[in-house]
Amino acid sequence: MHKVIRQMTQLSLQTPLLATTTSITSSGSVAKLLAVVPTTTITQTGDCCGVHTSAASGGGSGGLCAKWNKHNYGPRRWLEYNKTVHPPQETDEEPRKAYVCHMRSNIKYSPDKMWYIAAFVRGMSVDEALKQLNFVLKKGATDVKETILEAQQMAVERHNVEYRSNLWIAESFVGKGRVFKGLRRHARGRFGRVEYKHCHYFLRLEEGEPPQHYYAPEPQTPQQQYEHWLQQMRSRKVINSL
Repeated sequence: MHKVIRQMTQLSLQTPLLATTTSITSSGSVAKLLAVVPTTTITQTGDCCGVHTSAASGGGSGGLCAKWNKHNYGPRRWLEYNKTVHPPQETDEEPRKAYVCHMRSNIKYSPDKMWYIAAFVRGMSVDEALKQLNFVLKKGATDVKETILEAQQMAVERHNVEYRSNLWIAESFVGKGRVFKGLRRHARGRFGRVEYKHCHYFLRLEEGEPPQHYYAPEPQTPQQQYEHWLQQMRSRKVINSL
């Protein structure tokens, strides 16, 4: 296994040397070398081995994804909800609340860590969420804040929302993105595997005031609790009876 890894690293190191030698030689020798060496070995560096040794290779998360798969744009189905056409409402019917769906894909951050931030702002108003995110000392809080601001601007400009502050976060969740595997060197010539994780952040803003109890149900009065208990007692059934 170590011999294979050593050969792979040698191939990735030999490729930039070939590119430098072509720039030093004359034009005639360059043509001869290009005829012998394929163009893929000169333009691409390290693609033959398929192993990443650093998270910043390829110019960040966007360049890394484009380097491996240029047609990987991330999930798109979430944004299709903005194109939904609802039927007209009756005059006595309650007006339908406006909403806007937005997302940010391929964030260089772990989805497990991003989940805490997404669950933290869920159920808050937009102004309160932006205020609270200023005090969250996590890397993913910046991406969540920027996504909320983009969705707020989109709601005002494209979805006819009158007041930008009259919005609350109805849905906020995270999806798992691409995972790039690399190698990390250890002592005694050993190698360890490291994973560079990406995540997708999904957001839905809804017009109106946020609910008072988003997670827990609305508390019941003692009379309502008694009626609920009485209903359970009356609906009891004795098994194997008439």
